[in-house]
Amino acid sequence: MRRLSVCPRPDWEAKAKAYGFHFTHMYGQLYWDESACFAFTLDQIEHDLEAPSTELHAMCLELADQASRDERLLDLLGVPEAFRDYVSESWRRRDPTIFGRFDLAYTGAGPAKLLEYNADTPTGLYEAAFFQWMWMQDAKSLGIVPPGADQFNSIQEKLIDAYDRLAKRSIMHFAGYGSDIEDSGTLSYMMDCASQAGHAVKFIDITDIGCDLMDRFTDKEDLVIDTLSNLYPWEWFFDDEFGPKIPRSGTQMIEPAWKAMLSTKAILPLLWERHPGHPNLLEAYFEDDPRSGSMTSYARKPLFSREGANITLHRDGAAVEAVDGPYDNGPWIRQAATDLFRSEHGHAVIGSWIVGDEACGIGLREDRSAITMNLSRFVPHIIVD
Repeated sequence: MRRLSVCPRPDWEAKAKAYGFHFTHMYGQLYWDESACFAFTLDQIEHDLEAPSTELHAMCLELADQASRDERLLDLLGVPEAFRDYVSESWRRRDPTIFGRFDLAYTGAGPAKLLEYNADTPTGLYEAAFFQWMWMQDAKSLGIVPPGADQFNSIQEKLIDAYDRLAKRSIMHFAGYGSDIEDSGTLSYMMDCASQAGHAVKFIDITDIGCDLMDRFTDKEDLVIDTLSNLYPWEWFFDDEFGPKIPRSGTQMIEPAWKAMLSTKAILPLLWERHPGHPNLLEAYFEDDPRSGSMTSYARKPLFSREGANITLHRDGAAVEAVDGPYDNGPWIRQAATDLFRSEHGHAVIGSWIVGDEACGIGLREDRSAITMNLSRFVPHIIVD
């Protein structure tokens, strides 16, 4: 694994605009960064990233199966009592899933380590699946990267296949906050993939979803929402006023309710408990576990947080980095600290995409901080031997 400085395409911003990539800059800073790329060998991709991601996915499904039959586990995973039957039934039906993203620490030497699983509302999809692939094709033709370069990336193909496997139930609605440029861009890409799979699609702002007298969800034109694919986390649904209506609404939810069992950092100590010493896991405990008290180098994480919020990194007993945020009411876990790929430009985290049940591509985010936050940059990758 190497970080290579390369020349950006001279027309990349025009291409981004033409292809609807409207969040190449966010928070006043560059987000899409093609002044560099990460280079992997094929062996690193196949043995250090793809195979472990497949195994981690299987381990997570095994945990979900156990939790669906265990009230104690559902409680530890943060599933409210009022929704536990619905979540468990969703698993027993094997309600279909589209995607998830593992965040992995990997330096190019030694096994990749699981940092967390974005099982419910993962972003970074468009830039990983489409724009970095287009970058590589252009970069090869322009001589920016070697002509034989490849990329670990069949994400778009797998996405279309996954949507194709879903039953065509009239219109598939896609929901999120339309005012959020990253979410709206991701949803637009998801809609395009679903459309290519033969679905009729329609966007609705999450705040515009209504409910009829039969407790069915409706859009602004009073059309019943048969299928809702959204970027709205299950833990937020659980707290919403209309959340209790979901189980009786008849709406097929994408991602399904059983993903609520996995979209929490509580899976980290539970996976460690079941697979102690696994090469792709980091030692982790719930903070009220006495064993957590003996850890000196660790990341303290709330069960639910995004973009590094409320995470504190400890090294040798001292807090060395901390991020503020709205998730400071716990509960918490402690996960052993590990090394990220580091260069003068920052720290890199690998997002390994699971579509359906397949590991099918990666995207890398780079941050000045060892805690990846909302100011991280997306840097494309290639495979060269």
